[in-house]
Amino acid sequence: MKFFVTLEKFIEQLHLEVLSVPGDTSRIQITSTEVNRPGLLISGFSENFDPSRIQILGKMEFSYLDSLEQSTKMERINNLFSRQVPAVIITRNMLISSEIVESARQHRIPLLRTNEETSAFMATAISFLNTELAKRVTRHGVLMEVYGEGIFITGDSGVGKSETAIELVKRGHRLIADDAVEIRRLSNKKLVGQSPANIQNFIELRGVGIINIARTYGASAVKLTQEIDMVIELENWKQDKSYSTTGLTDEYTDILGVPVIKSVIPVRPGRNISIVIETAAVVNRQKKMGYFAAQELLQKLGIEA
Repeated sequence: MKFFVTLEKFIEQLHLEVLSVPGDTSRIQITSTEVNRPGLLISGFSENFDPSRIQILGKMEFSYLDSLEQSTKMERINNLFSRQVPAVIITRNMLISSEIVESARQHRIPLLRTNEETSAFMATAISFLNTELAKRVTRHGVLMEVYGEGIFITGDSGVGKSETAIELVKRGHRLIADDAVEIRRLSNKKLVGQSPANIQNFIELRGVGIINIARTYGASAVKLTQEIDMVIELENWKQDKSYSTTGLTDEYTDILGVPVIKSVIPVRPGRNISIVIETAAVVNRQKKMGYFAAQELLQKLGIEA
């Protein structure tokens, strides 16, 4: 599936000044996560030029264009606009001639401007596009921030995911999403989850009903997005199943091609699952820092791990 972000949202989120647009910006789609400085194109080399990318003109590009004869300069500008790129953005709030604006209008290319420096703006634009155009999937579960760790709680319906989330919120942790978690892959190692906008901050608690966590427990009890560090699967205790007691080996699950540490926690009366999840989050952070309690214990017992 090909994702896109509208030019309207791009302009709004990056605070761009509109110099010229050919129509409704909500209908113009951006589909590439890459941006480009078309220095080679305006110098006359057009091989492998990608017209799907947003084009950025900075101080260097305009310094070169200003060194050309006016007719040649406009020929190169028209060549850029004729490629039907999604938009051309002027950085450093540089002033441009009315001929350039008119050329953009004739070719129906959005012409925008920012006061940011070129490199800084490119970094911001790429980060925004990587997030908006990332591969994504919606999974059933609850996403919480526990001691800074993104914990994605999964399990069969009725196993107690929402009840556990409420308990974690009461213990000072934060809810990102309940029931449906929209997960985006930002890189080969990074997954970020959030809630669909229409159910954000809400939890459905059987026997009680719908709860707005932000209204009930305050704005500090919720968070918009969170990187996923660990998956915890809750399942009803199975007498014939052997559960990990040492944590010497890690189990992983695959989400959008990214391996994520997974832990299966058995649920039965008398177990405080929220405390178990808190402990799992702390242990996961310790492992990232290079500390493994099980290995330390085995070393003290004179047993090789």
